[in-house]
Amino acid sequence: MLKETLAITKALGDENRLRILMMVKHQEACVCQITEVIGNAPSTVSKHLSILRSADLLDSYKEGRWVYYHLPKQPSRSVKMALDLIFEMLKDSEEIVKDQGVSKIVCGQDPEELTKLQREREYGER
Repeated sequence: MLKETLAITKALGDENRLRILMMVKHQEACVCQITEVIGNAPSTVSKHLSILRSADLLDSYKEGRWVYYHLPKQPSRSVKMALDLIFEMLKDSEEIVKDQGVSKIVCGQDPEELTKLQREREYGER
């Protein structure tokens, strides 16, 4: 129980990881979609996702080239309590509300096209 609590509290100790949890509260998302909303590099987003998965705060599945992240369908009692607390505390956050608006648009986009646009932006700035 102590290790689970430490993993959960560590995972919740970062603003970007909280933003990711709030983003996938109502819809699953792949790394490129999360990257677009959060604004971090894909490698940074992947590290955040790894920490959230290690704490059992996220689950994922692979579909073709894409790995989609979502909240666990059957969370442990500790995970459910932590998620409920975070969702309640952050529901009216201006940044979270903004992220939710952006994520509705971004998650409606084809991941292949989104990744292509991200690459063009990255290499176009060099």
